[in-house]
Amino acid sequence: MKNEVSMPVEGLKGIKAHFKSDFLSGFLVFLLALPLSLGIAKASGFPASMGVLTAMIGGLVSFMKVSPLTIKGPAAGLITICSGAIVAMGGSGFENGFMGWHLACGIIVFVGLIQIVLAYLKLGSYSEFFPTSAVHGMLAAIGLIIIAKQVPVLLGDAPELSKGLSPIELYTHIPEFVINENLTIAIIGVICLVLMFVKPLIKALDKIPAPMVVLIFVIPTSLILNLKATQPEYILVHIGNFWKDVTINADFSQISTLSFWKYVLIFLFVNSLESLLTVKAIDGIDPFKRKSDFNGDLKAVGVGNSLAGLLGGLPMISEVLRSSVNSNNGAKTKWANFWHGVFLLIAMVFLIPVIELIPNAALASMLIYAGYKLAAPSTFSHAYKVGYDQFVVFILTVLVTLLEDLLLGIAVGIITNMIFQLYYQTSFRNFFKFIGLIEENSESAKIIVDGSATFSNWIGMKKLMEKVADKTSLIIDFSSAKYVDHNVLENLHTIEHLYELNDKKLLIEGLNQFQSISNHELSGKYRK
Repeated sequence: MKNEVSMPVEGLKGIKAHFKSDFLSGFLVFLLALPLSLGIAKASGFPASMGVLTAMIGGLVSFMKVSPLTIKGPAAGLITICSGAIVAMGGSGFENGFMGWHLACGIIVFVGLIQIVLAYLKLGSYSEFFPTSAVHGMLAAIGLIIIAKQVPVLLGDAPELSKGLSPIELYTHIPEFVINENLTIAIIGVICLVLMFVKPLIKALDKIPAPMVVLIFVIPTSLILNLKATQPEYILVHIGNFWKDVTINADFSQISTLSFWKYVLIFLFVNSLESLLTVKAIDGIDPFKRKSDFNGDLKAVGVGNSLAGLLGGLPMISEVLRSSVNSNNGAKTKWANFWHGVFLLIAMVFLIPVIELIPNAALASMLIYAGYKLAAPSTFSHAYKVGYDQFVVFILTVLVTLLEDLLLGIAVGIITNMIFQLYYQTSFRNFFKFIGLIEENSESAKIIVDGSATFSNWIGMKKLMEKVADKTSLIIDFSSAKYVDHNVLENLHTIEHLYELNDKKLLIEGLNQFQSISNHELSGKYRK
């Protein structure tokens, strides 16, 4: 018999019931969120403090129907889109008359409003349409762009040296960045970068986030070297009068332009997809195996984005790193996210003079590490091992994103995936329509798949599976199918694990009649 687990108390009663665990986890997440929020905002072309504003608002949406363990705030994955929007809107960030920053905020407000509408229309689950290799390629490209943009900051170079350079040009200019380095700041930046990579290997420091270790080193160093008096103004974080800056900052004057709506679409796609994928991932490590309401979480993110954009903040998502830390530190409910926002509020009341001692190079080290995690060699290796088809999709998405833009990159990834579907005999009718039938009795069910099962018709297949979700046993029979892609097999593998946790069985039959594209157990399979 299944062991009963005492589920955490939800809602307002949960604040008191789980105060100790959620309060402590919220504080530990705050230690990670503060420097990252500052760095993400600065790299995006926003005032550094606006990243903290977004994270504070992320804490407020805890009063809505959000995923229980996710942390809301700005994300490194949106840096390139934010900075691109500022340039496209005719500005260069907050340093030059605030024009681009304010116009980008107008875009963010509309993104939030559309997300709210999509949530009411119950479209949150459609995030699963996109092929995983294209999504991973998009994130890897974003990671490479983040690294390229932060190298000159890490070395203390003057901002003019890297202004206007494309990602590829930034990499080719690295020797120039090294030649023109600010030696003092470069040494500090490199030490911070080493700390970011080495700290996770030291088990004794498990409870201290790596960014906080960097701050423990860099703030006293800044005081000892008197960086505020001896270095150019662009070297240190600048907050200024935060509370005076928190006002209506969104500018909608470019609403009639193509660029405005292009970036609304890009933000909407990446922001919603990354946020919902995080919710799905964190549900997978939730010790209580709760199933989040995707549409409820999307609605909360939409409300947060609209408010953050209106006041001058960055776009927010359910962020995976902070959410993982939250879960690992014993958080029980969504109120850990609330407490992390409260601590950020306290920091902006009492700690601004201390925050302004942080060199931007220290924040750059955190962002380079975040970029590395998105574009780690293991990500490329995994795509290769899954199969040549997924590797081609992955690489093309990376290259097109780097050379052109993100929207075109993900479009190329999707189209390439569809070309492989045609190659493996998927009919046009089968592209978006799942073909299959159900056989069932009182306790078990079988779904017999006909044609192809692919990323583009997965939502139809999933809906069919949900119709028999009450059965204790479900068989997916591919004996009559022509082709099963990696995305479907990966999704089924995840669902198989969830079935086991609930004392149910998910069995997959008929794949022994297929040829695998690679040796990977979840590679695509086609009829011999």
